[in-house]
Amino acid sequence: MSTSTYMALWWSGVMAEERDQPGGSWEDLPLPDDYPEPQAVNGKAEEENTKHQSVKCSPNLLQMLKAAECRRTTPPGLDRDGADASGTGEPVAEALKTDMQIEFTEQKQELSKRTANTGRRTLSHSISQSSTDSYGSVGSGSSEDESSPRDRSQKTHQGLSDFCVKNIKQAEFGRREITNAQKEMPALMVLRKGAGGEKPLAGAKVLGCTHITAHTAVLIETLSVLGAECRWAACNIFSTQNAVAAALAEGGTPVFAWKGESEEDFWWCIDRCVGAETWQPNMILDDGGDLTHWIHKKHPSLFQNIKGVVEESVTGIHRLYQMSKAGRLIVPAINVNDSVTKQKFDNLYSCKESILDGLKRTTGVMFGGKQVVVCGYGEVGKGCCAALKALGTIMYVTEVDPICALQACMDGFRVVKLIEVARQVDLVITCTGNKHVVGREHLERMKDGCILCNMGNSSSEIDLGSLQTAELRWERVRPQVDHVVWPDGKRIVLLAEGRLLNLSCSTVPSFVLSITATTQALALIELYSAPEGRYKQDVYLLPKKMDEYVANLHLPTFDAHLSEVTDEQAKYLGISKHGPFKPNYYRY
Repeated sequence: MSTSTYMALWWSGVMAEERDQPGGSWEDLPLPDDYPEPQAVNGKAEEENTKHQSVKCSPNLLQMLKAAECRRTTPPGLDRDGADASGTGEPVAEALKTDMQIEFTEQKQELSKRTANTGRRTLSHSISQSSTDSYGSVGSGSSEDESSPRDRSQKTHQGLSDFCVKNIKQAEFGRREITNAQKEMPALMVLRKGAGGEKPLAGAKVLGCTHITAHTAVLIETLSVLGAECRWAACNIFSTQNAVAAALAEGGTPVFAWKGESEEDFWWCIDRCVGAETWQPNMILDDGGDLTHWIHKKHPSLFQNIKGVVEESVTGIHRLYQMSKAGRLIVPAINVNDSVTKQKFDNLYSCKESILDGLKRTTGVMFGGKQVVVCGYGEVGKGCCAALKALGTIMYVTEVDPICALQACMDGFRVVKLIEVARQVDLVITCTGNKHVVGREHLERMKDGCILCNMGNSSSEIDLGSLQTAELRWERVRPQVDHVVWPDGKRIVLLAEGRLLNLSCSTVPSFVLSITATTQALALIELYSAPEGRYKQDVYLLPKKMDEYVANLHLPTFDAHLSEVTDEQAKYLGISKHGPFKPNYYRY
């Protein structure tokens, strides 16, 4: 029996069984474990085999098979339209017509069946949407989604309204995202359990401005468990996961953020979050320095009660050092960005995994054999280069620092000036933390279809102002993907409007963010509980011992077992048996 005949008979049996089972669906039935090998048989033997089959066939399927059999067995003397040259015989056109009618009828029945099952699929669709709405891959056409959250009045189940998110009804799905993230963030869970009856942040009022994702939600709720009151806004207009923001608001944390904010919305959310008239913060957790800058500019009197600032980005740290140098920093600040746990894990491993996710989600391009230039070979640049090199790309690196440039050379990358390779590369990635690394002169040289994106925290690495001119046309082709079209038709593919690619267009691994989030939590505890006078109005790094503690909290996940230093070895090295094991000047 041929494979096609076997499948037709098996399928007819499945359809017959389905009719005998009310409410059943063909999607729920298993496929056969194996199929018979094809056999060449003559027509008579095939007819004998078929005659003894005991499988029930639906009437529609029998008609379809007869129509197909009619076409197969029609003598070769028929014309193209199916009419017999001698004027006798059944036209094949009738068989085709019957076949198509039956097939169309079956399709309509199947469509009706799927429509009837829509109710049981709504939940899975909603979960998928909540999981991906921060990546821009799923959109909603409802009028509610199209209107600004600022124009709508929403309340939680407890009647709270001190928040502004996209849709509070998504809270249930956001809670599932947060629960999933908790499983990959072991150190924060240890901090929660270790607090026990103690509340090291009791009385703390933390004002936060970070990415609002499932990972940061775990941090925010950990701070609450440790005794803090929190209010939060987003540091990036594209990175907010709407369902997670709704879950935080439903849980009692005032959140002011949604994905796709305008610049005006961004600053409005920060101002509402500050709540200077009704709420007096005493701690700041910032990512990028925008919150610190806004308070310094609009509500400077709040700094009288603020004990300190914890900043995690290179851009925010740069601003703090500038303020310190100018004598305008009026509270202590802790630099989390340059801690070992941030540099060597978040900046390197997080970017190594998330760069590919962001690029694939937005472009769908195959990168094997493509020419790529990465601007900057710090920890972020190293992660990006390692990931793209593994895909078989031809890599170039630009650098101003001779030490980083030498590292790139010894890792096998060509170090060039961007202007030298701008005409030939297929992808340009910036990750320097500097301003206007890619200027109009580079953009003019780039070839048609070149992809341009940023992995640095600052959104100013690409000179977007030079692209806002009358002769250039912008086309939005999908969320976070724009084509900048030149007069001659050349197109540059710009991702996330030059903002942070991975958090704007994809996501980052929860585990590696657990390392950074734990460091942030410990920095807040240190600043809040430090005796008066320990920290001056300056920028500080966390002690090495705290970096080691954070790393130690994550080792059990890998079932790692540390060796121990003997008394003799500790004396020989001049260190404590319990650490820190490296001096502050050690470069990991």
